[in-house]
Amino acid sequence: MSTPRKKPIPSRATRRLLVGAVVVALAVLAGWYWKAHRAAADEGAWRTTTVERGDIRVAISATGTLSAISTVTVGSQVSGQVTDVLVDFNDKVAKGQVIARIDPSTYEAQINQGNAQVASAQASLRQAQATLANAEADFRRKSELGAQQLVARSDIDLARAARDQARAQVNSAQAQIRQQAASTETTRINLGRTVIRSPVDGVVLTRTIEPGQTVAASLQAPELFTIAEDLGKMKIELAVDESDIGQVKAGQAVSFTADAFPDRQFKGVVEQVRLSATTTNNVVTYPVVVTVDNTDGTLLPGLTVNAEIEVSKRDGVLKVANAALRYKPADDAAAAGPQARAPRGSGAGVADDLARTAATLKLDATQQAAFDAAIEAIRQRQAARQAAPQQGGGNSLFGGRGGGPRSAGGGDGSMQAQMRQRMLERYQQDFAGFRASLDDARRKQWDAAVAALVGARRAPLYKLVGDQPQMTMVRIGASDGTSTEVSGDIKAGDVVVTGERARQ
Repeated sequence: MSTPRKKPIPSRATRRLLVGAVVVALAVLAGWYWKAHRAAADEGAWRTTTVERGDIRVAISATGTLSAISTVTVGSQVSGQVTDVLVDFNDKVAKGQVIARIDPSTYEAQINQGNAQVASAQASLRQAQATLANAEADFRRKSELGAQQLVARSDIDLARAARDQARAQVNSAQAQIRQQAASTETTRINLGRTVIRSPVDGVVLTRTIEPGQTVAASLQAPELFTIAEDLGKMKIELAVDESDIGQVKAGQAVSFTADAFPDRQFKGVVEQVRLSATTTNNVVTYPVVVTVDNTDGTLLPGLTVNAEIEVSKRDGVLKVANAALRYKPADDAAAAGPQARAPRGSGAGVADDLARTAATLKLDATQQAAFDAAIEAIRQRQAARQAAPQQGGGNSLFGGRGGGPRSAGGGDGSMQAQMRQRMLERYQQDFAGFRASLDDARRKQWDAAVAALVGARRAPLYKLVGDQPQMTMVRIGASDGTSTEVSGDIKAGDVVVTGERARQ
């Protein structure tokens, strides 16, 4: 029988090595746990973002097709067999240039036949004129004899009738000549139409005929060529959704790309917003015509493009991530507490917005002084409100308790409309002197800016003050889908809350 083999006993050095490895592993695990919790503690309980100053560009996306500004379809007004085709696709043609010919032999034969008929009618005219001359002479002779009572009155009447009949024959022959001449002239015009000429200077886009082909123009003119008048300027017809069409105006800038040139971006301008709406699968779209400079000839007719219409561009404005405007505290009671109320005088941003608008008007020294005086009066009034003790029932759109959530759209709509109207009237009074110094164009621009400012939407934004969020009402401006323009009791560098972190 075999004796069982004894298991080797680890040496003392090996046991020490194992114990050391376990201790090191536990130390690393403890360090990682402590570091993770320390990092979570350092991050705080809030997810935040920073208010920054920058540009916001609002654009509407649409697709369309490139085409020439003016495209002419060349047809044939006469029927016949095509004998010559003198141009091909992409050929440049000049106005009046011969581009095709139709067999003229049929019309030439008709002209010869018409000329013969005219000659026959002229011979008939000469015969009728001779007959008329004889009838007139006979009538004169019988009239003289009748005056002497030498011929019967009936003979005179017969001579008069023969003369009148001869005159009618002459008139008929003359009319027949004119008719045959007109018919021949029509045939001669059709003979000229057997030569097809380009009606414009341009480029041949399509050609639908070949030599030997017969064209029939009995019912409608057949289309032989399509000529683009000028490819140096082209147009795009975009299909814009009905929800966006209200923002599109003539003169707005357009940028677009084409799959044929993926590394290039092209520019255009909105030329026209057409009223002919199209409904496809219950989706209503409006055609928007965009003109494009194609001097270098890069763009081709028929290309599908993806375009963006720049409907608004705001430079150097305060903007914040949209997530900050979507945030609402989990504890609604906290939002209603004292720390959540917007501070009085939070309309300080109104003055800044008005100053930014005035800067675009190119004011002279007198107008600038009038504006500065009005702005200073507003700021002094706001400073007085801030210094005054809080009073209940504040009705300012930009401060007091009116700056709470109700003023963001949740209160009485009629009351808000009245408040906005009073605010607009107040601004009109404050800036009456300044406004009177402006010309008509700048006055309209100023009135539109003030009306937009007073009627702007408002929303709560939660600034992080200390370690607690504090609500402030801000005015909402343009948005590019990622960031939104804001103004009010907010400044660049302010930290705002976008969400709450999960508790550890």
